[in-house]
Amino acid sequence: MFKIEKATAVDAPQITQCVQDAYQHYVAQIGSPPGPMLDDYAAMITEHGVWVIRDNGRIAALLVLIDQPETMLLDNVAVHPDYQGRKLGKRLMAFAEEVARERGYGAIQLYTHEMMATNRAIYAKIGYVEFARKREKGLNRVYMKKQLLAQ
Repeated sequence: MFKIEKATAVDAPQITQCVQDAYQHYVAQIGSPPGPMLDDYAAMITEHGVWVIRDNGRIAALLVLIDQPETMLLDNVAVHPDYQGRKLGKRLMAFAEEVARERGYGAIQLYTHEMMATNRAIYAKIGYVEFARKREKGLNRVYMKKQLLAQ
């Protein structure tokens, strides 16, 4: 079973590569690199919460969480193509909700590109509801939120 661990500075290059590989197929679909492909993961590790799932030292999946005033932002969840279909993304989504609850948030939110309809459907299936659409950093984003129940 794969373990979720906090990322460290030495993980930044592998995280960047994992994100590039996980999101590459979207470039043709949306006509430009998705936002996560443009992020500085060394800075993300230093400034926010980044968690990884490893397989024999290789980063198989990752999660980026950002504390905000009213909700936790699930900024990125990515699974390397070699590891898709193993429910790692689902585990990371559930872990994100646990972290948000532990930090006292009543809701968690995320955003995805408006052309990533499959992702929006997955998020809706697990309880996320669209609440806004914004153009940011040259990208058309759909914001979704999930109310968290106390456990």
